Amino acid sequence: MTIPPNAHAIVIGAGLSGMAAATELLKRSVPVTILEASDRVADPWRARHPRLRLNIHRNFTRLPGHHEPRAMDRFLPRDAVVDYLGDYADGLKEHIVFNTSVLSVRRDGDHWQVNTNNDRYTCTDVVVATGREKVPEMPVWPGLEDFGGKVIHAAEFGDPSDYDGRSIVVVGAGNSGSDVLNHLSRSNPGRVWVAVRHGPSILPSKILGFSLQRMANLFARFPKWSLDPVFGFMQWTFFGNLRRHGLPRHKLGGGSRMLKDGVTFALDDGFVAALKAGRFEAVPQVVGFGDYTVELANGRKLRPDVVICATGYRPDLERLFGELGALDAKGYPRQPMGQEDVNNPGLWFTGYAPVFQGFFHAAGVSAVRIASQVAARTERAPNAPHQRQVAHRPQMQPRFAKGAEQ
Repeated sequence: MTIPPNAHAIVIGAGLSGMAAATELLKRSVPVTILEASDRVADPWRARHPRLRLNIHRNFTRLPGHHEPRAMDRFLPRDAVVDYLGDYADGLKEHIVFNTSVLSVRRDGDHWQVNTNNDRYTCTDVVVATGREKVPEMPVWPGLEDFGGKVIHAAEFGDPSDYDGRSIVVVGAGNSGSDVLNHLSRSNPGRVWVAVRHGPSILPSKILGFSLQRMANLFARFPKWSLDPVFGFMQWTFFGNLRRHGLPRHKLGGGSRMLKDGVTFALDDGFVAALKAGRFEAVPQVVGFGDYTVELANGRKLRPDVVICATGYRPDLERLFGELGALDAKGYPRQPMGQEDVNNPGLWFTGYAPVFQGFFHAAGVSAVRIASQVAARTERAPNAPHQRQVAHRPQMQPRFAKGAEQ
């Protein structure tokens, strides 16, 4: 079935960024259809380990048009995030089409054609919100296929108690690596080695009981040139010289890495203390595998039971958008936070740029930016068709929980 070319927006992805964008568009009377490949929202969150907690304070986890999370935790646990996104989706359920995978997106005159496994949609605007961390990135090391131990990505970490008594190599000590190491520090593993090429930019999660992340708005106002020395000073003040404990310094400071490469700060909640106490050992990067060994860059060989690869994620956008000139050399959107793509009118990306306040906050900022520009453009057209209903679905304003902003 081909959907008539009424002016409306297609949002790809019913995650927090996609639903926030849809909410703001509907608030401005722009009809929206959200396409979600899964049969429910928050599947990526459900797949994470049960003790996962956000590294952003709950004050920065409110989405547009909705109440604040009701969980009392400073840093929301996984299940609270799942519940919050599920509740948010209830207010948009008339607009979400589940079990719908996008097969192609192409420009056709003044409109976009979005082909899925079910229908073909014609729209004036495409909002891409499939997530910055969609696909786990796994390196390919020599000998990996012959390794007799277990190798997993950090996304498959599971319950920390599953690793009690086992020897573990954690590859990487960035955001996800530090999360794994924080959990292991509060459990009872055997030997734990932290294999690093570059040391992380790491800060304490709390200072005298006060969450450092609550200062995110202040950090966001700092001049860019000041970020590296400020965060370098803070890391040194709270942790001392981590090179003495095997963690080298990255050639870029923490602020530069975040702004240039999108690599966010790691937050310590037990990892550094375990390292200083000798429970964990920092070692050079992994360069290869044997039958039951992991070889390091200095020639040393370890014999772990489990290797946990905290080696990042990728957005996996090349298949749909690689030929449109909308992506940079690393496969991320050139306009990652709600700006219209300069080469493709009506194409928007949201949820692909980290900010100090976290992805929930960024989702709201991007959503307002997208919706304001789309609504302004349609209002300038004397016979703007965006007020007509899309033929295949009734368009309704989002319904949210009692007491939420409308």
